[in-house]
Amino acid sequence: MNRRRLTPYLLLIPGLAWLLIFFIIPLVQLGAVSLQSGFPGFPGYYYRDVNVGNYLTALSDFGGHFGRSILYAGLATVFTFCLAYPLAYTMAFKAGRWRNVMLICVVAPFFTSFILRTIAWRQILADDGPVVRTLNTLHVLPGGHLTETWVAVVAGLTYNFLPFMVLPIYASLERADPRLIEAGGDLYANGFTTFRTVTVPLSMPGIIAGTLLTFIPAAGDYVNAELLGSDTSTKMVGNVIESQFFRVLGGFPVAAALSFTLMALILAMVVFYIRRFGTEELV
Repeated sequence: MNRRRLTPYLLLIPGLAWLLIFFIIPLVQLGAVSLQSGFPGFPGYYYRDVNVGNYLTALSDFGGHFGRSILYAGLATVFTFCLAYPLAYTMAFKAGRWRNVMLICVVAPFFTSFILRTIAWRQILADDGPVVRTLNTLHVLPGGHLTETWVAVVAGLTYNFLPFMVLPIYASLERADPRLIEAGGDLYANGFTTFRTVTVPLSMPGIIAGTLLTFIPAAGDYVNAELLGSDTSTKMVGNVIESQFFRVLGGFPVAAALSFTLMALILAMVVFYIRRFGTEELV
């Protein structure tokens, strides 16, 4: 009996050890670095003190980057949802024998490097590419180019994180009982009413999971802004963190403070979102 009682706890040890070594300890170290002060005259050397000024610097000097990150991630999440829901709905209810083919097409980008996919978008949106030429012909593109603009950054985020939205929604719709949807028609509801009152609520767990899986990594992304954006006007907070860590001598404390601030901001938004729009399974 004692051995049976201990078995679940023993099985938890590898996972807990993994979290401790690769998550908790680095997080504590990052927090300690975010409170250090630079040693005068010796860049790269620090006092082991408690300096909250790093957080004030992060908010005062780079507040615009935080706002830009949240805005771009939010736009990408909205656009991703608009593209993903019809695709997931078609795969779940209309695709028939083509369902597996469509599913493979959704996950196929994962077989290519994230950076290579972003570079490909730079070629697609290049000034001499078909997209820009077509828009310029129609005279609907102010400025005459897409690269190095916020539009290109949001487009890259939308494309790269689209599978993270499609798959959870598809999983929720695929598990939905079709008899519930048929019951809506039996109760004299039209197609739109049935979709709004039956199909969407059934898919809410997938919608919540998909939006979180899209928004959280998109807010911390820096590859799309680096490769598709400009030097200053489209940089996100991830670009600042990368620059402070690897390019600015003595920038470790500010970079750590930026990381912690971004993490706290996203965590607060996620908690509010789940409490406001989440389902019982997620709460």
